[in-house]
Amino acid sequence: MRAHTLFNRLFVGVALVAATSAFAASPPTRVRGTVETLTGDLLTVKQADGTEKTIHLPPHLSVTALANSKLSDIKAGDYVGSAAVAGADGKLHAQEVHIFSAAMRGVGEGHHPMAGPNQTMTNATVATVTADPAGSTLQLTYPGGAQSIEVDPDTRIVAIIPGDMALVKPGALVAVMVNPQGDGALTARAIQAEKDGVPPL
Repeated sequence: MRAHTLFNRLFVGVALVAATSAFAASPPTRVRGTVETLTGDLLTVKQADGTEKTIHLPPHLSVTALANSKLSDIKAGDYVGSAAVAGADGKLHAQEVHIFSAAMRGVGEGHHPMAGPNQTMTNATVATVTADPAGSTLQLTYPGGAQSIEVDPDTRIVAIIPGDMALVKPGALVAVMVNPQGDGALTARAIQAEKDGVPPL
């Protein structure tokens, strides 16, 4: 559930960057599963429960992927997103850290509550990275505020990288943000696809 919530926060941001004004009026939902077929502009995805969803793909669809990264890949000036939970020590502890591409700078900027208890999402610019063998700290800044996020050695860190439709092939894992239409049809808003064995969230 944590990963799903984080994905939705981040991926909605990706979708908003790529969306047309027509799509922007409809709240997106997510379809995650394995590509069954891609025929023309129709993508069929088989979900974990065995059900299949057929999704219309509009032209110029945004496709991204994830690359495993590490704290040393993050530097001052980078734009990142981190879901975090407040610990007993009063500090925010990262659950995952995502490094955004330059084109995504500003997506969802700020410090926001999430659905989980004491859970927040911070999308912001890195001011400093303080490394320590026992754990490290990201100092993040955004208009009107700043947050310190503790990053434990086992915290997952990934970079959101550009992808293309060549990744959307039978057998590949995908997560598709979609706009449900009034007749039940689904139109894709953005796709995150498996690349080099790294699955989407």
